[in-house]
Amino acid sequence: MKPKRIRVIAICAIRSEKGILVFEGFDSVKGTFFYRPLGGGVEPGETSEAAVIREILEEVGQELTALRLLDVIENIFVLEGEPRHEIVFVYEGRFRDELANQCDEFIVHEDDGHKSRATWRDLDSFDDQHRLVPGELMGLLRQSV
Repeated sequence: MKPKRIRVIAICAIRSEKGILVFEGFDSVKGTFFYRPLGGGVEPGETSEAAVIREILEEVGQELTALRLLDVIENIFVLEGEPRHEIVFVYEGRFRDELANQCDEFIVHEDDGHKSRATWRDLDSFDDQHRLVPGELMGLLRQSV
């Protein structure tokens, strides 16, 4: 079965002494948790950099600074039993407000009204039952330290 469309997204690896900021999701078909840096869809006519700045501001009310494009990842995966395909622009950056790095968690506000939780996780805390996605992201983040 093929994905219905290709989605273009931009995410930002925001780091602090506590780790990397990620939201937690759960795939009920696989029975595993997954974690992804914050970000979201790139709108038509919008650059990936503008998209990630907008998404972080909308999701957690924080401005970004020191943005740097790390790489672009093509991500083909299955979520909730459905095939998916994404082109992922991966940025690294920091919150402009350094005090935000002291928060233990953030409530993430999605466009559809859904809310989730974002927390800091150490890169070593991810495993087969608690996956960092996209899969290539771990190696990319370890290289950029």
